[in-house]
Amino acid sequence: QVQLVESGGGLVQAGGSLRLSCTASGSIFSINEMGWYRQAPGKQRELVARISSGGSTMYADSVRGRFTISRDNAKNTVYLQMNSLKPEDTAVYYCNRVPPLEYWGKGTLVTVSS
Repeated sequence: QVQLVESGGGLVQAGGSLRLSCTASGSIFSINEMGWYRQAPGKQRELVARISSGGSTMYADSVRGRFTISRDNAKNTVYLQMNSLKPEDTAVYYCNRVPPLEYWGKGTLVTVSS
């Protein structure tokens, strides 16, 4: 059974930090590249950070230098450390495989106030 459970979102002021976590079922985590996606109100879902099974990372231009993705393979968990948050980072954040499965978790809401 596929499971993706995101947590760690919340309300933060601009310039603040949050750390998101996502626990995935082992069947989709262990050998796959994982990513953090976000969907802002009225916009399409976008991939903002990705990490290979070996730890190589890539970032969208909009978050590079501010966000850091990491993974703990023993815990089937992927993290997103978000620093220097901006109001435009406000979105629901999801984790999924890269490319994504049809199944999505509920996501976690990040709201950045100005």
